[in-house]
This record gives sequence, structure tokens and C-alpha cells, in this order.
Amino acid sequence: MQNALLKNNSLLSQLKSQLRETTPRIEGRIKGTDRGFGFLETEDGKSYFVPPPYMKKVMHGDVVKAVLHEETDNKGQLRENAEPEELIEVGLNRFIGRIQKVQGKLAVVPDHPSIKQAIRGKAVSGLDESTLAEGDWVVAFLKNHPLKTKNSGFSVDITQLIAKSDDHYAPWWVILARHDLPHEQPVIDEDWTLTDPEGLVRQDLTSDNFFTLDSESTLDMDDALAITPRAEGGWVLKVAIADPTAYVAEGSAADIEAKSRAFTLYLPARTVTMLPKALSDDLCSLVENQRRPALVATITLDASGAQVGTTEFSAAWIESKAKLDYLKVSDWLEGTGDWQPNSPQIADALKALEALAAARLAWRHDNALVFKDFPDYRFVLDAEGKVIDIVTEERRIAHKMVEEAMLLANVCAADFLAEKTGQGVYNVHQGFDSEKVAKALELIAEEGLTYHEEAFTAENLDTLLGFRHLRLALDNLESGWLDARLRRHQGFSLLSIVPGPHFGLGFKSYATWTSPIRKYGDILNHRLIKAVLAGETPHPLDENLPEQLTAARKINRQAEREVKDWLYARFLEEKVGERFEAEIFNINRGGMRARLISNGAAVFIPGSSIHAVKDEIICDADNSWIKIKDEVCYRVTDKIQVELTEVKVDQRSLIARLSA
Repeated sequence: MQNALLKNNSLLSQLKSQLRETTPRIEGRIKGTDRGFGFLETEDGKSYFVPPPYMKKVMHGDVVKAVLHEETDNKGQLRENAEPEELIEVGLNRFIGRIQKVQGKLAVVPDHPSIKQAIRGKAVSGLDESTLAEGDWVVAFLKNHPLKTKNSGFSVDITQLIAKSDDHYAPWWVILARHDLPHEQPVIDEDWTLTDPEGLVRQDLTSDNFFTLDSESTLDMDDALAITPRAEGGWVLKVAIADPTAYVAEGSAADIEAKSRAFTLYLPARTVTMLPKALSDDLCSLVENQRRPALVATITLDASGAQVGTTEFSAAWIESKAKLDYLKVSDWLEGTGDWQPNSPQIADALKALEALAAARLAWRHDNALVFKDFPDYRFVLDAEGKVIDIVTEERRIAHKMVEEAMLLANVCAADFLAEKTGQGVYNVHQGFDSEKVAKALELIAEEGLTYHEEAFTAENLDTLLGFRHLRLALDNLESGWLDARLRRHQGFSLLSIVPGPHFGLGFKSYATWTSPIRKYGDILNHRLIKAVLAGETPHPLDENLPEQLTAARKINRQAEREVKDWLYARFLEEKVGERFEAEIFNINRGGMRARLISNGAAVFIPGSSIHAVKDEIICDADNSWIKIKDEVCYRVTDKIQVELTEVKVDQRSLIARLSA
């Protein structure tokens, strides 16, 4: 009898194993919901329901292999469900979360919009558990996963306390920790000594009337300008750029740290420098009345703003004669305010630079591209880190004067590097993505835009002239709707170590060297220029460099955006019910997103609040419009009036509805 039972059990186990082996399986990524169930989404776009009991084995973002079952739902209907059985990739490994005490035991709730479960945790790495209180922000690492470690639930190791629950500066600390970015300036114990390459000769330009033009609070001043009108018309412009490579040797501790950071990080009310402040704010900053090392480009232009001859690059010593402020200079040029230049020479230089900027703008309109001006939004914080105001800062004449000088200088550097070395850190933009240009051409044809009275083609859009012609045609349209749609089919601006065109600017090549205090790529371009000036053969640039710098730039921009989103939520939390003018910038199947014109915050307007009858509204992301009863009612770039209805500070989201 016992042998028979054992035999039957063995047969039963074998049968179960055979059935399991023949059961269909799929791979996909888990998408969680706030109602306990989830979905497994495959690469081919299919979605399978994951019931709540199965969701206890996985977490949002996990990539898993799952068994498919036909099961009866609560309505008595058969449905194909996915049961995760094998973990392929963990969706959550290192993460930021908040402490929660569950029945007196330590747990962490991930700071993630789709994960709200409390995961049991343990303090490690010397962290004292008694110092952790409800709501504190911490760094945690996933230790156990139910699909990876049998007979266990989820658990995490808590390795670091980021901020206490009541810390007003938590947005900064949390976002920096999330992206593993530094909190402070580099700390490098070094006796900074200026060292130039052998053979490099510095000109003495300290008698020239250089001046800096920045925001009043700027300390890391990396560019200064001197300008002289030409008797025959036009100008000689000298662009002096701070020279941190005079102090930061290749391979030094400061160089290694700067390469790791790649950029100075600019967050609202907080700057984390790429270089030690002893360099960025002092020794290398072009401080008023202080002798400083610099690289100088001497550029000659005619009255139309076109360049005459070739640019002369030189190493030099300069001395800024004035630290000028954008707003005060703009007021003075516009005939308002009480501020006056500190000398007739500076006054004449500002007038000349204003004229040069106007000529360059006209030249770029005719020969390259001029981009639209967008305002900046500055967060005003009190001593405790609370946002008390958001100030709109329009780009004024002084901003444009400096911008034109820097654009010109970077074009000149691109030409110099291409001719002398064949390499550099270039910004390139190829216009339309080759895989999306066909769709772009359809949209252009629908609007009836032509290229010299003929149709645009993939071939002419792949030229600077053709792309420029399209941009000018788009700028002449009353609405920006087509422009917004076409931008979805364009490629991104990338970094390259070989010259290439920048379609977005309309230049055949573009290489920045004007911000070496703030950008590691500019430091590398400085070293290349100085090597040429010293008669040396530059070292070949690392072919992996563009990818590293592009990734760092992306992370920095993401961190800046996330801190701003958090501060917007805090600032607008008390303004629920208020009305704002906004501009639609995105439409998706769930509704539309719009930017508040008064402060730059992005709000989401659900489709259900736009029109109550679900079958009568279509939110069309491809066409960037919303149709109600088959009529287009809203399009991207439309101006609308909205009322703020809900602010979710924890999720950093703003919800609004249309208002009359």
C-alpha cells in the first residue's frame, strides 16, 4: 500500500512537471498599479493581467518570465493571467525611500510613483537604527526578492540617512542621492600653481578694456569681452576665456574629479561646482581688476556681422576692467535706471557690442538660424529653504549681446580645431532622424510648405540649407503646432570628437570652449588649442568620451528638472483653486500637459475633466490634438486657461482642469 502511494505521488509529480513544461510562458516587464494588481507588458506590445496574489512576488519594473493561466475572474469570465516564476532583471535595486515603522519594525517605502509597499529593512554599513525615524529619507538596496530567494519576501539593507523628515532641503539631498551626484564642491588639497606647456607664450593684454557681463550674483566668471570698431566698418572682437588648464594638469586629482563630474550642476538656489571653488570662483574666475590667465580669440567682422579673415587664437594675461550685470546694462542701453558704466571706454564698448549683436542676429537670420527666446524662472527661497516666490526672467539685450559673442567664438573654435587637429569636443545635431524623416515629410506636405517652390525631400532636409529653409518657413506660420509635431521626428543634440554639422543652430560645426570652469568638454578643447599654440601634437581624444559626457549631461538635466518639479509642488500646494494662463506642450492618450506661463510649472489635465463622455473624446498623441465629437478642439501650443485642482507633493505632480 505504501509503495503504491509513493508510486502514485511520483506519477503525480511527473504529470505536474510535464504539464508545467507544456504551459506557455512569456517574458516582459511588470507594471504595477495602486490597486494591488498589475500587468506584464511584452516587447511586442501585448499586456497580461497579474492578479494581486501573484503581484506579491514581484515589483513594478521587474523583468520576469511568467506562466500563462486561464482563470475565471470575479465576473465569471475566463481571462489569461500571468504568474511570474523567474526573475530576469530587478526593477528596483538601489533606491531612495522613506522610513516607515510597521508594528515597531523598520521598513522603507520607495520614493516611486508606482511602488507604495513598505519593504522590511535593516540598517547596515554602521548606520544606527535608533537614529531613523518615521518619514526620514534613506538610501536602500534590495537584498531579498521572492523570485530570487526561496521562502522569503522582499527585504532591503538601509545604508545611508539622506535627510530627516522635517528637512526643508530634502528635495536637493534626495534628488542628488537618487542620481548619485555630489553634494558639494570637490575637496582637493593642492597648492595651485600655474603651469603652461613648454613653448606656450602668453601675450600681455592687461591694458585692453575687457569686461565681464553676467548675473549680479555670478562668481565663476569664465568669459570677458573687449571690442573695438573698425574705421572701414565692423568690429574687432576679443573673446577672453578663463584658463583653468593652466592650473589643472591632465591626470591630476582635480582633472580626474572634473572628468567624473563632467559639468557644474546648477540646481535652484544651489550650485555644485565641477572644479574646486578656489579655482572656479577665484584663481580662474575673471575677477574685476585682477590679472588672470586666459585663452583669447580675436575675431574681425564687417558691418554686416560676417567674419573677415581667420580667427587668431592666443594665450594671454588679461585684466577685467568692470564686472557688469545683465539687468543694469540692459536698463542703461534702454535708457532706464540709474546705473552708469564706470568709464567712457566701457560705455563705448557696450554700445559697440550692442551694434555687433544686432548685426550678428541679422547675419544668422540670413545665413544660419535664430532660435526663439524663452524666459527663465528663478526660485526665491527663504533661509529655511521654503519657496516664497518664482520670478520670471526674460532674456534682454545684454543677454543677447553675450550670447552672440559666445556663439561666434564657438563657431570659430570649431573651425580652428577642425583645421589644426581634426578633433575636438563638438556639439552635433543631424536634424531629422533618418527613421522618422518620411513621417516628417508627410506633415510638411499636409501644410503645403515647399522648398524653392518644390517639395521638400529627404535629400534636401539632410542639408543645412534645406533644414534652414524649413525652419524659416515654420517661423512664418501663425501657429507653432506643426513645428511642435515635427520636433518629435528630429534627432537629439549629441557630442562628438569629430566635426559635424549642427542643424539646430544652422552651423557647419560647433565646439564650445567658452565655459571651461563649468564643462569638462571645454577643458579638453582648451588643451587642444593650447597644444597647437605651443607647437605640440595633441593626444587623440578617447572615443568613449562623447557617450560619457552625454550621459552626464542627461543626468544633470534630469536632476535639475526633478528638484524644480518638487519645488513647484511645494509652492503651488497652497494655490489650489487659483486660475492660470497656460500653453499646451504635450498630448497623450490620458489628456494633456500644459505649462503655466506665470511660473513655468507643468500641469496635467486629464481627458475625463476635458469632456465627460469618454466615447466622444480622442486624445491623439500622433497628431498632437484633442478631438471632441470629431472636431479638433485643442492642439499643442494652444493657449488655455486652467484651474489648479490638486497638488500631490509626494509624487511631485500638479493636476488642473480647464476653466472659462
